[in-house]
Amino acid sequence: MERWKLYAFSAALFAGLTSVVAKAGLKTLSADLGLAVRTAFVFGFILLNTWLWTGMGKTAFALQAASWRSIWLLALSGLTTTLSWVCYYRAMKEGTVTYVSLIDKSSILVTLVLSVLLLGEPMTWRIAGGTTLILGGLLVLAGGK
Repeated sequence: MERWKLYAFSAALFAGLTSVVAKAGLKTLSADLGLAVRTAFVFGFILLNTWLWTGMGKTAFALQAASWRSIWLLALSGLTTTLSWVCYYRAMKEGTVTYVSLIDKSSILVTLVLSVLLLGEPMTWRIAGGTTLILGGLLVLAGGK
């Protein structure tokens, strides 16, 4: 199996675990405070990961060499991640993980459209078919509860 596929399937596994564990952790905390606690740990874990795999010196050098455009785009990505997480945690606090998580995963539809329009990635019949199936599943879910 190609390494990127292993990473992608691992990401899906960990994302699924994240939702269930987070819902359990929100029992005695507000959605916003729970998200803040989680994010503080994520920040620490990401820093540790970066230093272990890249090293302190290489990390600092890479940041200095990065273009401002890259930094601003990553900052914008951070903002959209924040907005997504705030909405996700508030939805999970009030709703069921099953429905919230399934609806949240429909973000793949936005990703597919924008990756074709903005990044110039190819739209194949296979991707179009998968997108149609995902959209159909979302419509089934949205009408069900």
